[in-house]
Amino acid sequence: MGIKKILPILSWLPDYNIKHLKGDVSAGITVGIMLIPQGMAYAMLAGLPPIYGLYAALVPQIIYAFFGTSRQLGVGPVAMDSLLVAVAVSQFAQAGSDHYITMAVLLAFMVGMIQLMMGVMKLGFLVNLLSHPVISGFTSAAALIIGFSQLKYLLGVDLPRSQYFHEILWNAFQHISETNMTTLLIGMSGIFIIIGMKQRKSVIPAPMVVVVLGIIVVWFFRLDSVGVSIVREVPAGLPGFQVPDLNTLSISQLFGSAMTIALVAFMEAIAVAKAIHARHNDYKIDPDQELIALGMANFVGSFFSSFPGTGGFSRSAVNDQAGAKTNLAAMISAAFVFTTLLFLTPLFFYLPKAILASVIMVAVFNLISVKDAIDLWKNKHRRDLLILLITFFATLSSGIQAGIFSGVIVSICLMLYDTMYPEVIINSPGVKLPPNVLFIRFEERLYFGNSNFFIEKSEILANEFLSKIKDKSFKDKFIILDVLSIHHTDSTGKKALNHLIDYFKSKNLKILIISTSVKNGNSIFQCMEDALFYINRKANENISVLCD
Repeated sequence: MGIKKILPILSWLPDYNIKHLKGDVSAGITVGIMLIPQGMAYAMLAGLPPIYGLYAALVPQIIYAFFGTSRQLGVGPVAMDSLLVAVAVSQFAQAGSDHYITMAVLLAFMVGMIQLMMGVMKLGFLVNLLSHPVISGFTSAAALIIGFSQLKYLLGVDLPRSQYFHEILWNAFQHISETNMTTLLIGMSGIFIIIGMKQRKSVIPAPMVVVVLGIIVVWFFRLDSVGVSIVREVPAGLPGFQVPDLNTLSISQLFGSAMTIALVAFMEAIAVAKAIHARHNDYKIDPDQELIALGMANFVGSFFSSFPGTGGFSRSAVNDQAGAKTNLAAMISAAFVFTTLLFLTPLFFYLPKAILASVIMVAVFNLISVKDAIDLWKNKHRRDLLILLITFFATLSSGIQAGIFSGVIVSICLMLYDTMYPEVIINSPGVKLPPNVLFIRFEERLYFGNSNFFIEKSEILANEFLSKIKDKSFKDKFIILDVLSIHHTDSTGKKALNHLIDYFKSKNLKILIISTSVKNGNSIFQCMEDALFYINRKANENISVLCD
């Protein structure tokens, strides 16, 4: 394996085109400005002090720039992973406590190790288990859970943390009378400003605008004295190097969640990376190397107080639109975060938490896709729609992890059902057959899971065929068995095929088997013509193989 394969940065940095510098600097600063409020908001969503969002936006970005194959992917804290962190760690520790922080950092270490091992073992294909209906249903439900989980900050009331949508709504309803109207006004104003600026396609990042306005308004009117919850002191300085606490009990408690986050984070990152890559042709996306890059980002980040992160939708899109051509843009974003940690954290003292909630809510509600469900209904993909809805409602009612696993399990079960009970075609392609000929085509590989169905279905069709022509005088009766789609047969399948041939013989049926039609230039139509010629002229043998 070449060094450029391990460190993709060596494929572009030595030959860096100075023409790209303007776009990289512009994108780096823009995303850096965007990262400050987003990082703090997502840390709050994860149940961590806001400063940890800036830690998670620093080292992982730099590490990904060295190992990643995407040149526009914005790596750092994201809403989905932050919620998964909160769900995982809150079962074992109080949000914001030292033990909670320790476990969140350990979770980043574990997620990084899992992604690294998957990348080294070239297991990037596992993301294929997450079909588009599963992703759409899961993402939409998770966006609702994430968004409504911010009601406690938007309303200014103390609500218990939950990953169940109905519990979140019920808790909010019970405490609605306690709403702090000033807090609600600040949060709603933040939402409307962000939406308005997005619609006008403002070049200034909307989250930063509402953060600045929120700080000024709270500071000027001293709204913290009337119950508006603020961030207060944000520690200055860079995160120190510290080995995560590799506690055996904590590792066993977090392992299932780490696996889930590792897969979901990779799914999100690779989807974004591929979508953006479609607009560029000067590099290639390597899924296995992306696993290694994300794994290294989380693994190394955990030594600098980072919680799990991945490539984000909004930041990556902004990075691309702002002109990023290489991962130098990510390094510039990290430099902006670095500067903020050293010098600017005191400015966030009066930042209202309702503003951070508004940033999260607008970001995640854009992930809700009603259009996917409508398109599946219109195009009559009812099975895919069923998978989407099962995933969606399972996620809402049973939680994030249960939801995504429900979708995957249902998808696999339906796929297995298709192989166990495949379509059996009884109409020949493009050729009219005489009444004394039955055509059967089995549309699947023949293996232990469907061999009984193959036998039973074929026997039923043969008996129905014989009953229809029993009163008619035909010298010979034929079955054309098209096995073109049976591209693989195991030992059970071969026994089933032999059993069926013996059964047809016992019914005095002459058997014509259509095998490899493409051999010697034959098509299925030519094979059928050969079959009819055989029936009309050569009907002497009990079994023949055509086009083999």
